[in-house]
Amino acid sequence: MEDGKQALRDAAERLAAVSDTPRLDAELLMAHALGIERQALLLDPARFAVPGDFAALIDRRMAHEPVAYIVGYRDFWTIRVAVGPGVLIPRPDSETLVEAALAHVEDREASLHILDLGTGPGTLLLALLSELPEAAGLGVDVSAEALAFARRNAGELQIQDRAIFREGDWTDGVAGQFDLILCNPPYIADCEQLMPDVADHEPAGALFAGPDGLDDYRRIIPDLPRLLAPGGVAILEIGASQLISVSALAEAAGFTIRCRRDLGGRDRALLLTRT
Repeated sequence: MEDGKQALRDAAERLAAVSDTPRLDAELLMAHALGIERQALLLDPARFAVPGDFAALIDRRMAHEPVAYIVGYRDFWTIRVAVGPGVLIPRPDSETLVEAALAHVEDREASLHILDLGTGPGTLLLALLSELPEAAGLGVDVSAEALAFARRNAGELQIQDRAIFREGDWTDGVAGQFDLILCNPPYIADCEQLMPDVADHEPAGALFAGPDGLDDYRRIIPDLPRLLAPGGVAILEIGASQLISVSALAEAAGFTIRCRRDLGGRDRALLLTRT
């Protein structure tokens, strides 16, 4: 009978045809099939018998289904975010926004008010609330499906009493002022070709934003001045080539701009402060 070590090797060889991270994918899928954490599998994969449904999971991945949808979660920052079809999968690049927000916060015990526009499954808001024990926040998204995951994730993290999730269209109907505003809007141009994992599975409404990828920035940025508290910061995720164009929109709205790069050295987080 094939042991886990050999099965992982064989699966990784197959997945190399469809994935940039074939070994990691194989490990996550086998751990999921075994009902254990990946770290436990890696201690000694040879001691595990191959689960009966492992082959079916590999077949799903070979059809370009994202690993996060197959296993039902994606680890982000220090939290586990439950996701499923119809919900944008958190990306490691978006952790740059969390880093930038925490770097701005002088007192992590302060009672900060956070707004997460386009919250999806609650990714950015919940990551920050997990680091800021006295903070509370509002997550807004147009997708009821995504908000159901967000509320579930808040419950799993036991911070549901500090996280409110509301269905809405960006800033429409949002009142008050916030110390931290985070937003990872769609920013891909309609004509751009994406990998099948993304294009065939993740929601187009969370990815594409008009002919130049800027449609949602044009809606969001002009309304941020009324929502940002004095001394606060709004942090927007941008595409790697959008620094100049999005900065121009922010400057026209009266903001001072800084940019933070992700671990790959790409422009990723645009920080807006009031002048």
